[in-house]
Parts: sequence; structure tokens; C-alpha cells
Amino acid sequence: MSNSKFSRRGVLKTGMVASAGLALPQYLRADSHAGFTNAPGDSEVILGFNVPQTGPYADEGADELRAYELAVEHLNGGGDGGMLGTFSSKALDGTGILGREVKYVTGDTQTKSDAARASARSMIEKDGAIMITGGSSSGVAVAVQALCQEAGIIFMAGLTHSNDTTGKDKRANGFRHFFNSYMSGAALAPVLAANYGTDRKAYHLTADYNWGYTTEEAVKSSTEAMGWETVNAVKTPLTQTDFSSYIAPVLNSGADVLVLNHYGGNMVNSLTNAVQFGLREAQANGKNFEIVVPLYSRLMARGAGANVSGIFGSTNWHWSLQDAGSQAFTRSFGTKYGFPPSQAAHTTYVQTLLYADAVTRAGSFNPCAVAEALEDFEFDGLGNGPTLYRGADHQCFKDVLVVKGKENPENEFDLLEIVEVTPVGQVTYAPDHPQFAGGALGSCNPGA
Repeated sequence: MSNSKFSRRGVLKTGMVASAGLALPQYLRADSHAGFTNAPGDSEVILGFNVPQTGPYADEGADELRAYELAVEHLNGGGDGGMLGTFSSKALDGTGILGREVKYVTGDTQTKSDAARASARSMIEKDGAIMITGGSSSGVAVAVQALCQEAGIIFMAGLTHSNDTTGKDKRANGFRHFFNSYMSGAALAPVLAANYGTDRKAYHLTADYNWGYTTEEAVKSSTEAMGWETVNAVKTPLTQTDFSSYIAPVLNSGADVLVLNHYGGNMVNSLTNAVQFGLREAQANGKNFEIVVPLYSRLMARGAGANVSGIFGSTNWHWSLQDAGSQAFTRSFGTKYGFPPSQAAHTTYVQTLLYADAVTRAGSFNPCAVAEALEDFEFDGLGNGPTLYRGADHQCFKDVLVVKGKENPENEFDLLEIVEVTPVGQVTYAPDHPQFAGGALGSCNPGA
């Protein structure tokens, strides 16, 4: 379902296209003059924002939409400009994209791959979106990225952490600003060893889809390499809301660490159940029982409240970072919405600016020209320090944050503290690393 905020003429409308395959209507096919799908006219350009507005990741989706709206405002010359002033590339000037006013349509992924593909297809076929971005699920990201590859549309991935997105399921038309499971494992392992020791037994609860699988694999690999033992790994349905039956066996398993490979509402619920079962106060193997959350967000911390106190995890970005770009975005977002942005908001805002910047530097909306402008692009000023979009797999590389829940937060937004800024060199890997094996980037598709 596509909940379109603007049509090509700026009129509020809703629509859905239910074709089985992606067969573009003739009026949206690349023409002999433009040479690519959905070439914009002279006055406006349509972007498609596809986020979970319902389902377990709806909180992230709401914050993503706020950030997208802010990015559009800044691109069109409104507000305080946000990161346009700190971005090392000075191509953007607040006059839209290549002189065209930026408009957008929205869709609800429902955190379901089929629904996400349907809403993305509608935005491409019915609304003329030239770029699709968004999502808070790697299953959704992989599905929509493949669709955009077929359609000849650039996909700027939103919140997707699975190795698969830029691993076995990578596509030439897709780019990811978010970090991944491997990076979380590489950043967390030294911190966990320093705080909990190298003689630990871990029990994993893992969301039953591709993000959960690769996160479990990455954390197991990195912790086992430093001496930890994995005693069990149990898959849990993405639709699960009560994890009591999964938590109950943990204390009798011989484990002394519980790793929650859960995100969004799943993590809030599983962590709450773990605390209710007394895991925070328990001891096992002569040690205090510990809980680890590999992928954190401010929104999850808010949902779990005091239960996150002292629990380590990793995050892509945090509003407390003191670099000029992070502070500019936090100030701009906070002024507009009254609270600090999440990592989901930061990622989607940055992806919108990066797309607009690539179009401007390329001097063309042709997706292959845009892809060429993004490949091996190095930049700064958008948070997390110097960043590279590697051409080999379209994965971005930057510093990774290790955080933990604050013991004595000052307010409802001050729930996480940065304990380690892991340098990019520690989380960088070869494109053919075993955790990213399979699949080929392929060639850019302009849709002609």
C-alpha cells in the first residue's frame, strides 16, 4: 500500500499497484530522450520514502519520516539548512535538486517484504518516483533493493544491518549508509572482553530472518575468537511479542550471557521479559549474568526504560556526538520536532542528502551516472567522521559506536552513553570476506 503524500502534481492521494511483476506503464518507461526510468520534468522531482508505519519497527519508521521531511525542507531551501552547511561536498545549495523542487510520496512497508515491494512498486509506477529509500528491516531492504534494480531506480537503503544487503544480495543500484552485523561484532568484542572477560558462555535469541541470522553469526564469530563459548542459539518469530517461553530455559542452560539479536519492539519485549525473569540479578558459573544487545537505538532504549541500564550494544550514530555535522542535524531536528533524532532518522536524512548530492555532482538523474558518483565517494561532515562508499559492494565505511545504557539518565532521551568510538580500520573487511560470500554486484540498470 502506498500512502502518497504528493502525486506528481502535489495532490494528496493513495494508491496501490498489484501487478505480479514489474512491468512499467509505457508513460513511465525510459524514453529515447531521457534514457532512464522516471526522468523528471523541468520543475519537480519525486522521491519515494518507504518506511514501516505499522508493525514492530513502526517507531523507527515514524522517526525516519520526520527526517525525510526535514531533508526535503532543507533541499528546497527551508529551515536552517541542517547538514548542508557541514557536508564536505558543497554541491547542494538549497534550490532543490538540479533546480527542481523536491516532492515525495510515502509507503508503509509493514515490516513485510511483500508489502514493501508493493508500496515501492506503486511509488515507481504510479507516482513516478526516481529514487526509493527507507525501511527498518533487512528483509525489506533486500526485497526492495532487488525491485529497484529491476526497475532501473536508485535504492538508498535506510536502516538495514544484515550483512546480506551489501553481501550476497548486493545490487549495483543499491547503496547503504548504515553499518552492518560484521561491524557490530568487530566493535563489540573487545569491549565485552574488557568488561566481562574471555571465559564466558553465551545463549543467543535471534530474530528469525536474515538480519537476525547474520548478526548472530557475526557476534558468535567475534566472541568465540576471543574465547567465549556459544551454548545455544534459538530463533524467534519476528511477530513474537511475549518472549517468556524463550527466556525461561536460559537460566538452566549453563550460559552466563544472553545475547538478544532482536531489534525495535522485539528487543523491548524480550529484554523486559529477561529482566522480569530475574536475569539481571542472577549468577551463573560464578559470574554475574549479563545481557548484550548487539544493535541499539535511542528509540529502543526509551521503550525498554531502566532495563537498558549498563547493557552494552552498538549503534550507527548517536545525537550526543560533538562533531559539527551531528550537532547541526540534532539542533535542526530538535527545533522542528521537540526531541533529539534517532539513528534511524540520521541515516535516512543522510541518504537523502547523499542522493541529491550525487545527482548534482553527476549533473544527471540517470541512475548509472548517480551510481558512478557514489562509488568510492569519500566525504565528511555528515556524522561519524570521514566516510567511504566502497565501489566494490556499495557499503559505507566509517567509525562505529559502542554504547551502553546509562545508569543515571538525566532525562527520557539521555538513555545511552558512548563508551567506545571504534575506528573504521577495526571494522573494515575485504569484499570477499566469508560473512559476505555469494552474489555479485552486477551492472547498473538505468531502466532503458
